[in-house]
Amino acid sequence: MPRATNAPASRRRRKNRLKLAKGFRGSRSKLFRMATESVDRAQAMAYVHRKHKKRNFRNLWIVRINAACRMNGISYSRFIEGCAKAGIALNRKVLSEIAIHDPAGFTKVVETAKAKLA
Repeated sequence: MPRATNAPASRRRRKNRLKLAKGFRGSRSKLFRMATESVDRAQAMAYVHRKHKKRNFRNLWIVRINAACRMNGISYSRFIEGCAKAGIALNRKVLSEIAIHDPAGFTKVVETAKAKLA
């Protein structure tokens, strides 16, 4: 009996993996074994970096809020404490957008937070 290799499925599997490796440099996009290793690592790093992206954006928002707070004479941590006491339920993303695009509105938020701290 002849040896069955399941050639169509094997070829499809290799083609799919090499398609995922398209754009990698050198043999990482040409040779199946290297492409497999590179794609596996790339997918693992993509998962990890999606989590890092969220951290990085939160850090950016905090830096922006802190800069705007200091222009209004309060530190970031005191501002957040004042917001919590005042019941201001705006998240950091929205606060940073307000600080950038509506400085007068952000000043009012800061004044409200300061009033609750005093």
